Amino acid sequence: MARIEFTPQLHRFVETPVLDTAATQLGDGLAAAFAINPRLRGYILDDQGHLRPNVVVFIDGRRARDLRGLTDPLGPDSRVHVLQALSGG
Repeated sequence: MARIEFTPQLHRFVETPVLDTAATQLGDGLAAAFAINPRLRGYILDDQGHLRPNVVVFIDGRRARDLRGLTDPLGPDSRVHVLQALSGG
C-alpha cells in the first residue's frame, strides 16, 4: 500500500496522519487523509481542489506533476511526502 506522510511543520497547525492507502492516484490518497482529518484539506488544497502554491508533493522522490487534477499515479509501494513551504524573513 502507498504511504502518505506530511512534514512536521504542518503538524504544528493540524493533526497529520501517516496513512497507508490502496489509492492508485494522488488525489484519492489525499482524500483518504482528509477523511481522517477534514481540517487538513484546507492546508493542502485551495477552494478549487488544487494544491496550494506553498505545498509540494513528492511521490517516490519525484515532484508531483498534476497540481490541479492530482492524477499522478501511486503504486503499491509508493512513498508520498507532502511538504508545506516555510516562509519568513
